[in-house]
Amino acid sequence: MSTLVVDMANVVGSVADGWWRDRAGAAERLLSGLSGLVARTVTGPDETPVRIAGIVAVLEGRANLAEDPPSRAGGALEIVRAAGSGDDTVVQLVKARVAAGDQVLVVSADRGLGARLPAAVTRTGPSWLNDLLGRG
Repeated sequence: MSTLVVDMANVVGSVADGWWRDRAGAAERLLSGLSGLVARTVTGPDETPVRIAGIVAVLEGRANLAEDPPSRAGGALEIVRAAGSGDDTVVQLVKARVAAGDQVLVVSADRGLGARLPAAVTRTGPSWLNDLLGRG
């Protein structure tokens, strides 16, 4: 089972749906979709099955104003509102989860962020998640 860690700013910005006019609203729409992925087995970015045990969605900036979705999948959808850099928060969260023995899959196209993650972490770009959610 894997924990999905989502760089929300990166994924929200990957679909030209007017997110720049309402960052919080765009984040809310994505969060609602994410809650439906918890406890599902999906085809992973490497075409192997991935069981999503939980999701950590990292918000930053104006997206921090997003309201929590009505369903947080029994608490398995964790919403983290970064006080500063979302990337720094993602790195801290991922390192802590890897140290605890979790399998982690990070969703972000940010190469700088990817370079800061532990080598054991699987990374994929937003298109994989967007395809799962039918976005874009």
